[in-house]
Amino acid sequence: MKRTILLLMVLLLCFHVEAKSHEYTLASPNGRLVAHISSDNVSIGYYIHYNNSMLLRPTFIDLDYSQGNKGHTSMTMRKATRRTIDETIASPFTRQAAMRNHCNELTLQFKEGLSLVFRAYDEGLAYRFVWEGKPGRVNKETVNYNFNGDWTVTAPYVISFDSMRHEIQYSTSFENHYTTKPISQLDPRRLCFLPLMVHCDGGVKVCITESSLSDYPGLYLHGTGKSGILVGEHAPLPKHVEQGGHNNLQLIVKEREDYIAEMDRTKHFPWRIMMVGTATEIAMNNLSYLLGEPSRVEDISWIKPGKVAWDWWNNWNISGVDFEAGINNDTYKHYIDFASRYGIEYVILDEGWAVNGKADLFQVVPDIDLPMLVNYAKERNVGIILWAGYYAFDRDMEHVCQHYSAMGVKGFKVDFMDRDDQIVTDFYRRTAETCAKYHLVVDFHGAFKPAGLNRTYPNVLNFEGVFGLEQMRWAGLEWDQMKYDTEIPFIRQAAGPMDYTQGAMLNGCRNSFHPSWNEPMSQGTRCHQLALYIVLESPLNMLCDSPTNYEKEPDYTRFVAEIPTVWDETRVLQGEVGEYIVTARRKGDTWYIGGITNWTERDIEIDLSVLYNADADEPQMPVCGMAAADNLMIFSDGINAHRKGSDYNVISFLSDSSALKIHLAPGGGFVMKIN
Repeated sequence: MKRTILLLMVLLLCFHVEAKSHEYTLASPNGRLVAHISSDNVSIGYYIHYNNSMLLRPTFIDLDYSQGNKGHTSMTMRKATRRTIDETIASPFTRQAAMRNHCNELTLQFKEGLSLVFRAYDEGLAYRFVWEGKPGRVNKETVNYNFNGDWTVTAPYVISFDSMRHEIQYSTSFENHYTTKPISQLDPRRLCFLPLMVHCDGGVKVCITESSLSDYPGLYLHGTGKSGILVGEHAPLPKHVEQGGHNNLQLIVKEREDYIAEMDRTKHFPWRIMMVGTATEIAMNNLSYLLGEPSRVEDISWIKPGKVAWDWWNNWNISGVDFEAGINNDTYKHYIDFASRYGIEYVILDEGWAVNGKADLFQVVPDIDLPMLVNYAKERNVGIILWAGYYAFDRDMEHVCQHYSAMGVKGFKVDFMDRDDQIVTDFYRRTAETCAKYHLVVDFHGAFKPAGLNRTYPNVLNFEGVFGLEQMRWAGLEWDQMKYDTEIPFIRQAAGPMDYTQGAMLNGCRNSFHPSWNEPMSQGTRCHQLALYIVLESPLNMLCDSPTNYEKEPDYTRFVAEIPTVWDETRVLQGEVGEYIVTARRKGDTWYIGGITNWTERDIEIDLSVLYNADADEPQMPVCGMAAADNLMIFSDGINAHRKGSDYNVISFLSDSSALKIHLAPGGGFVMKIN
């Protein structure tokens, strides 16, 4: 850490030695964001202005690499090239049908095959190293953020923490609530995983994440105790691993190398992204997807997003049947019949269908006849997705995918990776590639945030990396899920879709919520849960509760099942981080608007006119034109939702009004459908 601080001080001096340095300026297309970049053949630094105010002070970056026995000693400049990119790319299975990729780019080429690429977007700044030299290793990548003030940061600490064993933090499920405090007050001993958000002066937010992360360790950040400074860290490459962990399904790192990655002749390093804008602009930021590598799947016609009837969260609890519920054929036929009745695309067989402790996906428990269930589901237009532990899937990936694809299985939910070192990030790529080969969709659970892989392999529909609803089976009110729900759309979701697993039918207000393993409930109201289907992006989206509970309210369940999971257009209409958010999404000619609040009840007014005023900056995006009178259906918190969370109202009417007022109960929400 002392070395990093010293390098930052040296860099501040280097920026003023103009005779020995190469200086470059790179502005975003609208000119509001300007990066100043300096290279003196030894070090590289940059600083940023946004709206004519300094956002980032001079900040040092570096790549410490080795080629055989030859270490990196300098970055001697060869040449600099510039270009402007302005294109529209298809973005299937996401929050919108197409995205504009518009930026100015600067590439600095150094000797020995190393380049550094900067891109300035109206929405933020990104940079990455590119290696085209001889094979070697990366000893360390220096990533720093030297903000122009000790601004407040909202960041998730790695939960695994031992002050005596720093390396324990490299094994994590990437799930935690956020800590909000000045940057200097972050615990320097604790790593934060990405994304995180810095709240700058003037309402400007910076969300830090990365993209094009493959075959390279993920980035963590930590404080230094100094004003405004965040320092990066990567997990070293595992040297020795042993099978163990949850049901013997993980590979536990016992020893690590003294470097972070090995590289072949050509290596594109991850993009380091700073999303910049207001809170609602960050919530609509597409840089993580845009900076992912282009799709490697030519035919995507077989990829099918949709809803999933899920078993694990409700503990296989169904009632009113003539068989004992559990992990058996009768129970799953019941889930399949339920999914078929409501047009739900998938049923997941979660943990338990394969023999526990064996890490062998070909050992199926005796109570499950998998070919029969797959055929039974197919006859009812329902697909089967199988849960798989990391090591069980990785040990014979090709055979597993080939076998179950031939059987008719539609995808895998792969769980318990709980790391993001080079070995595991390469596992993500291999999984996506192999599953695409056999026409299988993928849901990464026990996973780090999305980092562009869903663009490269569109069959990767979902990632966890979120403190989702599953936690409510054991977490009490000390975990403020209502605040967290109003933070993640601005922070975690900026990186891409999430497997939050919403849909609880038992809903607790502050005075009634309690964790339960067998009959779990959500914090907040029913309409809060419903609105999460709009507010959160999730192409493979769970109905987490029991079919028994859904069947008691068939009209509500039918509405949930019909909500799209991928969209033609998304707009975040209003919101504040940790307070509330209102999101509008369009599919075809139909708009859905969803809003949620924290534990503070509030009245909001929605201006519907913005939904039919085209955005002049993005003319390629189709816009739904509202008629003189539109059909509106509104689900809103009931008058007693503050004391009984499941209380809600439904009204349908014709409206020619451009503004509507909605009341949200504490922990409440609403959903509006317009067509």
